[in-house]
Amino acid sequence: MNVLSCSTNTLKGLYDISGVEVGQHFYWQIGGFQVHGQVLITSWVVIAILLGSASIAVRNPQTIPNAGQNFFEYVLEFIRDVSKTQIGEEYGPWVPFIGTMFLFIFVSNWSGALLPWKIIQLPHGELAAPTNDINTTVALALLTSVAYFYAGLSKKGLSYFSKYIQPTPILLPINILEDFTKPLSLSFRLFGNILADELVVVVLVSLVPLVVPIPVMFLGLFTSGIQALIFATLAAAYIGESMEGHH
Repeated sequence: MNVLSCSTNTLKGLYDISGVEVGQHFYWQIGGFQVHGQVLITSWVVIAILLGSASIAVRNPQTIPNAGQNFFEYVLEFIRDVSKTQIGEEYGPWVPFIGTMFLFIFVSNWSGALLPWKIIQLPHGELAAPTNDINTTVALALLTSVAYFYAGLSKKGLSYFSKYIQPTPILLPINILEDFTKPLSLSFRLFGNILADELVVVVLVSLVPLVVPIPVMFLGLFTSGIQALIFATLAAAYIGESMEGHH
């Protein structure tokens, strides 16, 4: 009962966290739902960039690849290597999921580092990178949780749940709690780092608009890429862990 109470409180905490706001936001009312308009707009921009890049990459593949094709093949090979290292020999079906996570977060983070969204004036609210919003990072973390539960159940069936009493049933509450701490750590790590980077850049652009922000923006590009890699690597590691059953 204590575990169920803790789980309920954790879910309630996630719901309360979704209302956290930094800066001014504007909303769209769709039916009975209130939707973060600025998150959808910037997410669509990121999705358009990814779809446009993918269309260009596969439109006219060459036997002897050009520079652009070489770049996209390198990115695909990099994602495959990350997936194989963390998941193992059964990594193949999970490459699209890990790749989508990595590329969406990577482009979202870079959009926040390169594009000063907050400087764009809107009648109500302001724009920011999709990963600047806690709702986006929590959604990505919950998708990762669903993915590793699916991976474990699809391979082991109901015997997957035996992991909760290994190596001893005494650890049952801790093993259950671990499934709630994983999405929390994933979402807050990504959200906190991207929010902090954007705020630093905006403040410096406002105070010293010419020279000082440039090194900080380059540093932001580096840390943004690292955050995308960390998220994708941990997602792959969780999937591999659920399939193999080791901790």
